[in-house]
Amino acid sequence: MAIVGVGTDIIEIERIKKAAGRASFVSKVFTEKEISLCRQKPDFYAALAIRFAAKEAVVKALGTGLRGCTWQDIEVLSSSTGQPFVLLYGGAKDIAAGRGITSILVSMSHSRENAVAFCVAEGGEETDEACNSGRNALAGPDSN
Repeated sequence: MAIVGVGTDIIEIERIKKAAGRASFVSKVFTEKEISLCRQKPDFYAALAIRFAAKEAVVKALGTGLRGCTWQDIEVLSSSTGQPFVLLYGGAKDIAAGRGITSILVSMSHSRENAVAFCVAEGGEETDEACNSGRNALAGPDSN
């Protein structure tokens, strides 16, 4: 499988805590399943923040930002072993399908102050054009 996109995000937990003070923020950004999962964690706001960071990382990996999808089109849950995973719906699912993305891997963590997430979008068997042409993919297209 080839890497189609990557994304990362870091956010201050306090910023999410303040935003969560507005009633519309939590219900606009997070699904009911995400909210329920976060309520089970020792630090509700840290749990929200790492999911927010993961959603930001996903839209970066999709390559579109939030154009064409909503926050709730991206759902960040955890398996029974605690491993995070991403489910896409609506516009986000359409964008992923259009880019040939078949898998999204996510890693999340937090400290007392910050939450961070990293995401890799995988799909297809094609490799980067720069790699196929023999050019140095790290140096860019003009460096032959």
